[in-house]
Amino acid sequence: MNTGLKITAFAAAVAATFGTAYGVGQGVDPVTAEKKPASEHGGHTGEKEEPGGGGTDAGAGHADAVPGGLQISERGYTLDLKTSRVDADKREELRFAVVKDGAGKDGRGKNVTAYETEHDKELHLIVASRDLTTYRHLHPTRAADGTWSTPVELPEAGGYRVFADFKPEGAKEGLTLGADLAVAGKYEPKGLPEHNTKASVDGYEVSLDGELKPGKSADLTLNVAKNGKPVTDLQPYLGSYGHLVALRSGDLAYLHVHPTGEPGDGRTKPGPGVSFAATAPSPGSYRLFLDFKHEGKVRTAAFTVTAGSAGEAASEHDGASESGEHGH
Repeated sequence: MNTGLKITAFAAAVAATFGTAYGVGQGVDPVTAEKKPASEHGGHTGEKEEPGGGGTDAGAGHADAVPGGLQISERGYTLDLKTSRVDADKREELRFAVVKDGAGKDGRGKNVTAYETEHDKELHLIVASRDLTTYRHLHPTRAADGTWSTPVELPEAGGYRVFADFKPEGAKEGLTLGADLAVAGKYEPKGLPEHNTKASVDGYEVSLDGELKPGKSADLTLNVAKNGKPVTDLQPYLGSYGHLVALRSGDLAYLHVHPTGEPGDGRTKPGPGVSFAATAPSPGSYRLFLDFKHEGKVRTAAFTVTAGSAGEAASEHDGASESGEHGH
């Protein structure tokens, strides 16, 4: 993922909405923005992807590409989720592999064992509940045979989505694949948290400046304070001062972006503001999760925002129909 990226898309079925980041201080990592329209993991924004790719050329208003994380197979790769069910409120091992379709000697798939390093990791794993009240950004361990594993403890029963964000070695672009995970136990669905631009977590206050805009790049700045004082010594976390993941309400479209600028570039300060260039792929409600590191600990602040309106969506669709273009 590059610096200064735009937000793009992430995935699933069942109507759901984005909830608060659960488990503050867990090993969780998120999003990126980039100055020039370049691609990025999951919701790859900017550059036009290969046919059938998982990104959205959001900067150009292109909407034919499938958002990242909505598919289990894409561009010749498949997410093989070996753990399809776990129990709520119990620490269990989550296992999976990324398979290169048709790469085996028998014509079947073969586990990928070579990856490009992105933000200090070969693969980033996101786990989110369908109602988005639980969110995890994990960094699993890969075995020699290409099988990944990580411990996970999910507090609430229900449907979850697992997202693998990676770039195979030698590939031009990264991609995000998604698969469903069932968490057994008593299930009580929850609604999308109300709109908020200020969040409190573990004694920190984080405020969001800026608005998401459908099909247009918008500047978002998240300011971190503690006890009413701006935090000016944020610590680098996976190569940046903050990570932002955005999930679209209703289908869990995955948007993964990173801040503009990076530590050591001579112009990016370690707080209190962390800035992003973000593009929402469509009007609707989004849940934003910001991860930041301070005093040796990673914390997550969550926000619920709206990009555009249903009226704007209808207008864009009508305009696209008249011009003969798809208006998704």
